[in-house]
Amino acid sequence: PPLLDEMGLLRAEIVNMLERRIKTQKIDANESQIEHHKQNSKPDSIYELEPSFETKQGEKAAADNNPNAGPLEERRLKQQKPSVGMSNRAGGAADPGAGPGLKSFPLGLVLQACPSILDYGPGGSIGNWRDLMSAAVVVRSMLGVSPSAYEEACSGMGPENAATVIACILERGGHINSPGGYLRDLTRRTERGEFAIGPMLM
Repeated sequence: PPLLDEMGLLRAEIVNMLERRIKTQKIDANESQIEHHKQNSKPDSIYELEPSFETKQGEKAAADNNPNAGPLEERRLKQQKPSVGMSNRAGGAADPGAGPGLKSFPLGLVLQACPSILDYGPGGSIGNWRDLMSAAVVVRSMLGVSPSAYEEACSGMGPENAATVIACILERGGHINSPGGYLRDLTRRTERGEFAIGPMLM
């Protein structure tokens, strides 16, 4: 069926996007480690760099040398600047890989609060964040959320948090009249530091 083919293509596209992003982060991290080692002749200096690998996604994106490479979604993620001071208002420091300033929650807690999304994971189950993000792309389409609204959410909140919000919207069923408009509103509130995911999961 054409809808199934479209969902398969969307899933493949987001998985490829994530894999390219992970490879880019690893390459950038290796280059910065080599550069740091060249600049500092102390033999133990290479170990001092390790904590800096755990940078937020937004900080890595802002430091990228070529913001115009890759598909539109990647360019938007790379151009996103980290928001300073947002993390305290949003309820805690962001995990690595989370959007600027928005606290991520453990995958187990998300799935416990939003079990409906499990049916949309690869093979009908979700075992990791990648599975949740793939399921969110399928559900996004099913709910009628536009690709641009979801891309903005991924850019503003981070892909894990955007997928979590989609799972929450699905769980609330018919209580949300316009899922796309609701997601855009939450994205704007996140960028202003006025939104935290915690209450949606409780």
